[in-house]
This record gives sequence, C-alpha cells and structure tokens, in this order.
Amino acid sequence: MNGLLFIDDEEGMRRSVVRALQRESYPIFTAENGESGVQFVQDHILNIGTVISDFKMPGMDGLEALTSIGKLNPDITRIILTGYATVETAIQATNEGIDGFLTKPFDNRELRAKIHEITIRKCLRQFVSDPVYREITDSAEALRPRFHEVTVLFSDIRNFTKMSRDSEARDIAAFLNHHYFTPMAEIIHQHNGTVDKHIGDSIMAVFGAPVLHADDAVQAIHAAVGIQKRAVEINASLDTGCCFRLNIGIGISTGKVFSGILGSIRKKEFTSIGMAVNMASRLQRLARAGEILICSSTRDKVFAAIRSFGRTEALPPVTVKGIEGPITVYKVDQP
Repeated sequence: MNGLLFIDDEEGMRRSVVRALQRESYPIFTAENGESGVQFVQDHILNIGTVISDFKMPGMDGLEALTSIGKLNPDITRIILTGYATVETAIQATNEGIDGFLTKPFDNRELRAKIHEITIRKCLRQFVSDPVYREITDSAEALRPRFHEVTVLFSDIRNFTKMSRDSEARDIAAFLNHHYFTPMAEIIHQHNGTVDKHIGDSIMAVFGAPVLHADDAVQAIHAAVGIQKRAVEINASLDTGCCFRLNIGIGISTGKVFSGILGSIRKKEFTSIGMAVNMASRLQRLARAGEILICSSTRDKVFAAIRSFGRTEALPPVTVKGIEGPITVYKVDQP
C-alpha cells in the first residue's frame, strides 16, 4: 500500500507507532495535530494510502481530521485511535465513514494486524454488496483463513482479443468498465456474490466467501442468467458501428476451497483457491457464447430450484485437466 500517516499530539505516541511499524514495507509519516495532518495529505495526496489519527487532540479532533481527509480522497483508509473507547465514539466514527476503530493501549503485533485487516476490509467494500459488507464488519471470523464450500463463477467475453485488436486502449478500457465490469458486478452483488478478481476480460466471482449463505449455488446461477440477459440488452443498445460485442461464456463449479488473505508484503487480497476455482475456469473455457455450464456438484445443490431456470441438459462427458477420468457437464437452459 502507499504511505501511512499517523496523527497524534503526543510525541511519545508518534515515536511508539513509528517503531511498531518500522519493519513494514510502506513509508511512515507523522503529524502533530489534525490541521497539519489534513495539510500533509493535501500536499501528498497520491502518496498516502492510510491515515491513523488519535481521537482527542487540541483544535481539530481526530474525527474531524479524518472526515476532511476523506473528502480529499475517499480511497484513503481512515482509522481512529483512542483511549476513550465508548459505544458513542464508535457510532460517531461509523457515521462519519471511518474505516476502522483501534483502542489504546495496543501491542505492536496487534497494531500491524489491525492495519492490514482494516485496509483489506475497505478494499473488499468495492467488490461485495452492502449487506455482505455489513456481515463482514460485524463478524471477526469472516476474513479468517479457512477451508469451506463455495460456488465459483467465471465469465469471459468470447473473441474479445480479436475484436479489440485494432481499437485504442482507452476505448477498450471504457467499454469493459462501462458495459461489462460495472453492470455485471452489480448483478453479482444483487445475489450476494463477491467479485474476487478481474483477469483480462474475465470476471471471477465467489458465492460463499467471505460470507456463507445457504443458497449460494442457486444465487450463482441466478447471477449467471442475469449476466447473460444483461449482455443481450447491452448488445442491442450498442451502435451498429461499435466493434465490441458481449458474447459471454460462463462456467460455475461448487466445491471446497481455501479462502483467506493472501499476497506479498506489498500487496494482499482476500481470495479463494482450490479445485472449484480451477473447475469453474475450465468450464468457462468450454462454454460457447451465451452458454452457462455447471458441474455435477452445482447441479446437485440446485436441483430442486433449477425448474425456475428451465432445465439442465447433460452434455457428453469431457476430460478436464487435473481431474481423473471424464466428467459430466450440464448446460443450463435459460428462460
């Protein structure tokens, strides 16, 4: 992440936090009051990723400082630090859009862990729906590493590389962001899914991590159907001269994965890895434009609910790398 700014009127506390974080990979800056902290961020707006501020300070207090910093750059992670931990303070911090709440005294390991956790929670907010985000913030267990069952969805635009070969980079980015990543993420969020990552023109979404729901597999199929319907609508709205079209293939798989915070010292993310991820990716590659392919585990999960989509059609067994013997794949007939 970018640099961290610590705001506190006590010099001893500033030195203590600098010592606690000195082994971290990001630069650390300090300010002695709220006003100078806000000014520092304004002067170094692109170099600050996180601001921690003491709550009680002469002049501008910590909440006022962090609120002002949020107006300068809402992407900055803002954390309030105080020895006056009350329910009222926590509520006020939440209402002001503060991303995290730490109390004094703290040990160095706790401080480092909390900074990482709060930063990742903030990053997650753009990839999950508001209800799922609220569940994450309410549960200390949501981001803990674990093995569990999820349903994974992969979506990919067929022949997009060929379509975009003669296009300007800014036109490709504008099309993907406006017509694909944004509307499809909204559909995924509507069904309690998490956008795990974008890989080129592919979207990986996970249903069941970081928050598990009983109907995750059903919701994944609802999302896939919604994505295909939205693609048809978007294609119909595009100018005839537009060289891009959303011809999307989707693969869905249900199974055990490992979910947790992974990455290097410089970059961490909450993600899921495992055979279900690999299977969904491979099913997506098998799917033709407009198709939704699911594995037998997903079909078993949604068999009772599948009538609302139409029906599933078993395709000839296929061989999938990493899995011994041929497997049965099902195509979801969409209404």
